[in-house]
Parts: sequence; C-alpha cells; structure tokens
Amino acid sequence: MADPHRMRMHWLDAMRGLTMLLVVAYHVAVFTFGQNEKTSSSLPFLVLLRMPLFFFVSGFLAYRPRFDWTSSSVGRTLWRKTQVQVVPALLFLCLCLVFRQKGDFLVHLEQAFSQATKGGYWFTWVLLQLFVIYYVVLALLPVRLHHRATCLLWLFSVAAYETSYMPRLLTYPSSPFFQWTSLVLTIRYMQFFMLGNLVARHRAVFRWMITRRWFFPLVVGVAVLCCADLFRWHTLHRMWTNLPRTVAMYALLAIVVTAFFHYRQAWAGHNWPSRALRYVGTRTLDIYLLHFLLLPALPMVGKWVNSHHPGFLTEVLLDVGMAVPVVAACCLVSHLLRVSPVFTFHLFGRRT
Repeated sequence: MADPHRMRMHWLDAMRGLTMLLVVAYHVAVFTFGQNEKTSSSLPFLVLLRMPLFFFVSGFLAYRPRFDWTSSSVGRTLWRKTQVQVVPALLFLCLCLVFRQKGDFLVHLEQAFSQATKGGYWFTWVLLQLFVIYYVVLALLPVRLHHRATCLLWLFSVAAYETSYMPRLLTYPSSPFFQWTSLVLTIRYMQFFMLGNLVARHRAVFRWMITRRWFFPLVVGVAVLCCADLFRWHTLHRMWTNLPRTVAMYALLAIVVTAFFHYRQAWAGHNWPSRALRYVGTRTLDIYLLHFLLLPALPMVGKWVNSHHPGFLTEVLLDVGMAVPVVAACCLVSHLLRVSPVFTFHLFGRRT
C-alpha cells in the first residue's frame, strides 16, 4: 500500500508545479506578448488564482508538527530562510537588470527597490516576511495556543487585506514605506499563507469538508457568481468591490485544491504529465528566479490579442503554450547550474 504521506506530497508537488506554470504564463502574457490587462480576459483570472495558490501551499508546508519551538531553533530556521529567500533573488534581480534593461544600472536598481514588486522578484521577500511573522508570533506563545494563534493571524490578515482597499478609510498601502518593504503585498497574501497552515493543522476537517457532495458544486457556483460580479456586473459600491474579489480567490483556490486532492492517487503515478508537474513543483524557486531572464519578446502576438480579443480559452492556450517551453528551459538551465555545489548554494540557496 502506498504511503499516504508521500501520496499527499505528490499531489502537493503537482499542484505547486501547475501554480508555477500559471505564474510564468502570466508573465508571458505581460512581458512576452504585452497583453493589455484592461481588455484581456485571461490576465484577471490568472491574477485571482496563481499567487493565492502559491502562498497556500507555502503555508501548508510551513506547518511542522514536531518543530522544536526554542529560540535557537527559530533563529536557525529564520536565518536559513533569509539565505534562501533574499540572496538568490537579489542576485537574479541584478542579472535581470544588467541583461534586460537599458540605461543606468543603479537607477533601475533604485526604481526596482522603490516598488513593492521589486522588478518581479518580490515573492521570496514577501514569503520571508510571512515566515518571520509566523515563527516569531508562535515562538512567543505556548504550543497549546498555536492553533488559536494561527486562526487569529488568519482573521487579522483577512481584515487587513479588506481594509487596505478602502482608500477613504486607510491610505497606508500607497505610502513609500509599504512600497519599499513590500508590506502591501505581505498584507495581500498573508491570509492564504495562514489558510494553508490552518488546513495542514486540521487535515481531518479539511478532508471531511471537501469530500462532501455539496462542497464542489457550491464553490464552483460561488466562483462563477463572484467572477461575474467582479468582471461584468459591478453591483457593489467601489469601496466594497474587493469583497467579491476575495470570495472569488477563495472559491477558485478551493476548486483547484479539491480537484488535486480528489485525484491524488493519479498524481502519484509514473505517467509523464504527473512526473513533469511534480518535477516543476520541486524546482519552483529555480524557475521563479530564472524565468525572467529567459522570457522572449513577441509583441506581435500581444498586438493581435489586444486588437482581436480572441476570448478566454484562446488567450489561456497562448499564454500557457508559451510558458511550457520557458519552464522547460528554466529546468534545463537549473539542472546544468546545479552541477556546481557553489551555484547550487549561492544561486538557489540549496546545499548538496
């Protein structure tokens, strides 16, 4: 009989691989094709799904039931996370500015740091901030209170995200401090990190919920209604339009997680789609760091899409179809670079 823990990791790796493919597909649409986000039908959908799913998986894997919550263990873990999340991203950001940007390098570097997205390399920096919040808060509390603290952190992050889109009440997201530190993005995605951690802590409840006959039809219906309101209907006042966006992100996340969990035995198989997605899922950091350097420039495709509006399915097929060879190239370059232990550690933060 297959080990259920390994089976669980297989479906998680495959889901993370799909998420990485969607991340690259979004960047293909924006940077390779130059699609117009205001008229595109695929870009808003990718925005709703890709990063919430990525942070959900990160939060799920952050839960370690046998972790030693001493100051030395927490310090070592955070130092290791800093080495992995900061140094490689900074190196590749510099490489990307050197080879893909024209003009003064220092000017482009300052501009990248002044923006919350950090020239595209914001994900690892935000993930490090989430790890720091998670480990520091839980280290200050007794272990018996960790489940409650995780619930409170999730509720707090949901409230912080919703209020950050109410400019009449709060203006801090646009302040230079929140842009330089990328805290505006940390606030945006912390809820999904904490949700993944909660699911990992309460797996029995999670399994019971997603295996109910009513659950999947319900989340599909909610996703359709919220996406329709977000993209077409606009029934809510501008101050509250982020509510259907939030519900849509949760519903789409639930659809993907439920589908992957339901077919978890298939993702543990040896067929090439499963093996390919699982491999991509174990190389997400490498692909994330490399793919900005390997994106081609095909603006003629974007001009055709922006002028003809071929529809959601065609746009997704174009974006994902171009993302596949980019991801394959990243895996190849990663495989070659990992021949050297020096590159493996300093470029990807991994020890051989």
